[in-house]
Amino acid sequence: MGAVLPLPSGSAAPRQRKAAEEEEEEEDDLLDSQDRVEDIAKFPYVEFTGQDSITCPTCQGTGCIPTEQVNELVALIPYSDQRLRPQRTKLYVLLSVLLCLLVCGLVVFFLFPHSVLVEDEGIKVVQVWFDHKNSVVLLAITATLRIRNSNFYSVAVASLSSQVQYMNTVVGTQQVTNVSSILPLSDKLVNFTVKAELGGPFSYVYFFCTYPKVKVHNVVIFMRTSVKFSYVGHTSQSSVERYRYVDCSSNSTHPLAPGAA
Repeated sequence: MGAVLPLPSGSAAPRQRKAAEEEEEEEDDLLDSQDRVEDIAKFPYVEFTGQDSITCPTCQGTGCIPTEQVNELVALIPYSDQRLRPQRTKLYVLLSVLLCLLVCGLVVFFLFPHSVLVEDEGIKVVQVWFDHKNSVVLLAITATLRIRNSNFYSVAVASLSSQVQYMNTVVGTQQVTNVSSILPLSDKLVNFTVKAELGGPFSYVYFFCTYPKVKVHNVVIFMRTSVKFSYVGHTSQSSVERYRYVDCSSNSTHPLAPGAA
């Protein structure tokens, strides 16, 4: 049987020396490649033309785009470029639609014409005159209306017309134009006066009103009042009809509501 002889210790030194030399060569090659990249970067653009090469038609071999052609040239982008892929398009479209619906809803809510209410506040003043020669009773009736504006803009009272009837016969009329203007979301009292004449076939009213033995001289009249409004290019009309008792024996006055026009 043979015996294994140990290698002499001096044989490991050449191997280590060789490995060190190889590492130094690799480092030198890496440094040389970096130096070549830097040197190439320092060189200006050069068009290498040969038998099978074509000069760039855009820069004409200079490597620079002329300033006057900046707005004329179009850059080609690959189809797979991320910039060509829409991001969150559905979300943006949905938000835009919701925003448009919200704006339209608000515009309709604030600009859509709401109703203008007219309420009868009653007769405030009645002035009475007698034409003893012709047996005629003359009345000047002052009534009050309350107009409520529920819109978000002012409403103009274009005209007001009132009619007084006695026994289904018109005995007095009155019409007023450019009456007043009602502020947004507010109400206003409007006064108007109608003159009525009870005579002719109603001459008996004169004797009833002037008869001293009668303590109560009330006559029943029918008042129909129409009001026309104008706002945002829209015109509407409201009417109020009511039977009223009028004391025809003497002048009667009721306190007017504060703020009445």
